[in-house]
Amino acid sequence: MTGAESAVVLFGHGARDPEWARPMQRIRAALEQQGVRVELAFLEFMTPPLPEAVARLVAGGADRVAVVPIFLAQGGHLKRDLPLLVEEVRHAHPGCAITLARAAGEADGVVSAMAGYAKDCVDEMQAGCG
Repeated sequence: MTGAESAVVLFGHGARDPEWARPMQRIRAALEQQGVRVELAFLEFMTPPLPEAVARLVAGGADRVAVVPIFLAQGGHLKRDLPLLVEEVRHAHPGCAITLARAAGEADGVVSAMAGYAKDCVDEMQAGCG
């Protein structure tokens, strides 16, 4: 292997309904089309958990992993549970730099995209009322 190998883990809460993960799967597919190594991981109800997802990436040669929470905001799970999980995987993989991003929903581009979507909904509603 030459140079550093970067990868990303898209981290979600998880749900009992497998359909819930579809948006995360679409994000993963978009990243893979750009040549990014990516795994999904979940806090509960779904698999794999974060330690397993990071282990897969490290076993595949990753030495830098960004954990990106696919949450709207920094709630209790992201303030308490996820930092502990990230510390756990850092200790398990000391040769890998593991970073924790803020909640995706707090990024300016995501906020702008959601505002644009809401505006489109209003515009479509008004267009149908004429």
